[in-house]
Amino acid sequence: MSYPSSLLVNDPTLLSLQTLFNLCSISHNIPSFITMTMEPNPTSDHILDWFEGSVSFFPFPPFLDEHPYNSSDIQEYQLWDQDISSQYQTDANTNSLNATNIATSTVPLEPCDSHSQPLSDLPKKRNATDESSLKPPQNHKHKKIKSRPMNTEADNGDAEGTTTARKSKKGAAKATGNNSNNKEGRWAEQLLNPCAVAITGGNLNRVQHLLYVLHELASPTGDANHRLAAHGLKALTQHLSSSPTSTSSGSITFASTEPRFFQKSLLKFYEVSPWFSFPNNIANASILQVLGEDTNSSRTLHILDIGVSHGMQWPTFLEALSRRPGGPPPLVRLTMVTASSTENDQNMDTPFSIGPPGDNFSSRLLGFAQSLNVNLQINKLDNCPLQTLNAQSVDTCPDEIFVVCAQFRLHHLNHNTPEERSEFLKVLRNMEPKGVILSDNNMECCCNCCGDFSTGFSRRVEYLWRFLDSTSSAFKGRESDERRVMEGEAAKALTNQREMNEGKGKWCERMKEAGFVGEIFGEDAIDGGRALLRKYDSNWEMKVEDDNTSVGLWWKGQPVSFCSLWKLDGNDQSST
Repeated sequence: MSYPSSLLVNDPTLLSLQTLFNLCSISHNIPSFITMTMEPNPTSDHILDWFEGSVSFFPFPPFLDEHPYNSSDIQEYQLWDQDISSQYQTDANTNSLNATNIATSTVPLEPCDSHSQPLSDLPKKRNATDESSLKPPQNHKHKKIKSRPMNTEADNGDAEGTTTARKSKKGAAKATGNNSNNKEGRWAEQLLNPCAVAITGGNLNRVQHLLYVLHELASPTGDANHRLAAHGLKALTQHLSSSPTSTSSGSITFASTEPRFFQKSLLKFYEVSPWFSFPNNIANASILQVLGEDTNSSRTLHILDIGVSHGMQWPTFLEALSRRPGGPPPLVRLTMVTASSTENDQNMDTPFSIGPPGDNFSSRLLGFAQSLNVNLQINKLDNCPLQTLNAQSVDTCPDEIFVVCAQFRLHHLNHNTPEERSEFLKVLRNMEPKGVILSDNNMECCCNCCGDFSTGFSRRVEYLWRFLDSTSSAFKGRESDERRVMEGEAAKALTNQREMNEGKGKWCERMKEAGFVGEIFGEDAIDGGRALLRKYDSNWEMKVEDDNTSVGLWWKGQPVSFCSLWKLDGNDQSST
């Protein structure tokens, strides 16, 4: 086999780097997930399947009817700056790679080093096309990895001022079982995180070995470990490449789906997982709580929606409005701040925020509201980045009940230089809302300013693990196109350069500094959240914290997200 002379090098440093890249490029070693194209065909499925037996959060189907080297040697990745898209190309029809233009180094590939886990101790790679013939890992049963029981005291989270929804004995047993928070059973992280550390430190031999092992084990099917290894391998390869589209084009995400299948996937996910349906439920109850505190029933209700629900949050809310004593408000204004073109830049879009082109859920929502005799008005702000949002663009009126519902979008704002988060909260404060519902991921920040690449990557991996592990339980381990699209969208967190989560405590500090004070959730919100959570896997927990001003969603004893209710601080004089 001959190669272009421009790809053959003699320098040993570049030769090792080239070997590393060739490892990520050799066609017979690359798992099928890199080239797999999963374009769903919604017409082949009966979309009416979810009409019956669905969870009650969406009761009205007509809504959808319509170190050998310096670290700088690898940090700069100068060799990777070559046009990688021309070195390997995806063939969508044959699910193979065209590797005829790839040079292979004469440096032998080391399958193991003295600091690495032997290959024989790791699970065997899953076959993406024949799950029935899969062999479970050694000494394992039912494709699960045995781990020691968790420390139940640490997982219960019974801190002062915290109440936890009661878990069944069955759920408690699950939480201490396989693939839980005990990281001994989470072998994918034990490969991905050390690889990120090796990349940060410039240890090329270590990187080479771990990428080799990941290639052997990664699979887009199987349990959460195999899937995490697959997504993590793609993210690491993209990090080492200057052409990110060459490694991410095979993923199926919201933006790459057909609109009707996209809505079907969302509906299915809401039915089997509380990841979004739970915070939406708490938020809707909070809006009703704020509305109920106003004595003037003739006022307009105006909701500023900064979220990722793509319309899925509002049918049950509209139904609740129609059943209120005295009926709904005379006018309900829903102002939706869609993910802007700035947020949709490569590696910058917030996971779950960008829907497919042509997804016109507004018309369906308006028709649904009309069937309930709710006077709904929708205004979509399509080209309004959060950094430029103001009272004029939102068109607020002093005589209306104005409520802000911000869910899983504000962590996209910068919190360093410039400090966009606190400034945005002050903008909201100056709009003088009657209530603010803030929901977001309850995890540590993974941006470059809060740690090096390996630190941030490990936090991204932790986030994705909880999503994949809970989604595996939600879908009962079954493979489906709906599951693939949700997991593919979540996996964007591994490469999103502005995925800057913060813990609940830090968000609370920001809200108080901006002139807000925490509001106690009413009984309807708390009881409704508990009732909803009982419909899902018993490993999910609800924790009411901070004197009933915050509700947390936890998976197997670890925080996932939080929802909090805020009102203006009457003693605050910081507004300008």
